[in-house]
Amino acid sequence: MSFSLGNNIIMTVAGASHSESIDVTLKGLPAGEAVDIDEINAFLKRRQGGGARYTTARKEADEPEITGGLDGGILTGETLCARFINANARPGDYKKMRTIPRPSHADYTAYVKYGGSVDMSGGGFFSGRMTLPMCFAGAVCMQILRRRGINIRAHILSVGDICDEAFDPVSDEAELSQHTLPVLLREAGDKMVQLMEKVSGEGDSVGGCIECKVTGVPAGVGDPIYDSVESVISYGMFGVGAIKGIEFGEGFGVCSDYGSKSNDGFCIRDGKVRTVTNNSGGIQGGITNGMPVIFRVAVKPTPSIYKAQRSVDLEKMEECELRIEGRHDACIVPRVVPCVEAMTALMLADMILGSTD
Repeated sequence: MSFSLGNNIIMTVAGASHSESIDVTLKGLPAGEAVDIDEINAFLKRRQGGGARYTTARKEADEPEITGGLDGGILTGETLCARFINANARPGDYKKMRTIPRPSHADYTAYVKYGGSVDMSGGGFFSGRMTLPMCFAGAVCMQILRRRGINIRAHILSVGDICDEAFDPVSDEAELSQHTLPVLLREAGDKMVQLMEKVSGEGDSVGGCIECKVTGVPAGVGDPIYDSVESVISYGMFGVGAIKGIEFGEGFGVCSDYGSKSNDGFCIRDGKVRTVTNNSGGIQGGITNGMPVIFRVAVKPTPSIYKAQRSVDLEKMEECELRIEGRHDACIVPRVVPCVEAMTALMLADMILGSTD
């Protein structure tokens, strides 16, 4: 099992959805950097979903207990350690799923891989709750990157068939509307809420797309082939179990393009080399070119739904019907937005701080 990632800044997570706690360590952070814990707690609150009707009813404080690496709000250069207590765990909700796998969850593949040795209550360490330590790590890195002029913003591009406006891929602006959801168009957010509440009332779920924009990244970050910026960011993104796809710049849109439209012509703006368009998403040859880094991720519908689904009894080797109990999100997309920002910050910090600090 791999619970660590990174080459220069190494994050390691431990624990599971219904274990006593979830823990995270960050090794390689630069000493002397200030860390605002209040800002981190506010960021982690975004991951909780705000208690909306379409989010899980599970309530946790999700405030980190710092056990090392921080002194008076300043990073010491030692490993940063944080612990999150699981105070509202209810493993009893998942007893029947020990032998009857939930569709599109990791229950069956974990059973094949590990037998009965892994506690899959609430998804175990496959659970979306494991994004909590990732968000903590990313929130720390976001503060460090921001001091270097690098800003990361993500918004909900779509939920079901409801779409928001896309980020301007050329400018450095990324302003969101004043809405409970991270969107550019307030009216799009209103329609998304209506859809998510409707789906929740039907005992179903819905997926969506998240778009992320990173500004201030200097040209020259990343390396060709397997350490490309796309490779590194993608590697981190797929640690978020709900994410099933990723595209950079125009992504799959280039499939129907001609080179004359797709190519990003160069220009000079304010004494700097820029590109007129940004179909490359700020990355060429796996290396940043100084334009905003733009990518989108596909988020699947929450697999835990209250409608009856087909499954199998692994002990009896018989087909059966499964009705899932417990507490679930009708739409996980809003809670994945900070996860996308956090993982982007962590992976970029690993590349940037390792090459310049």
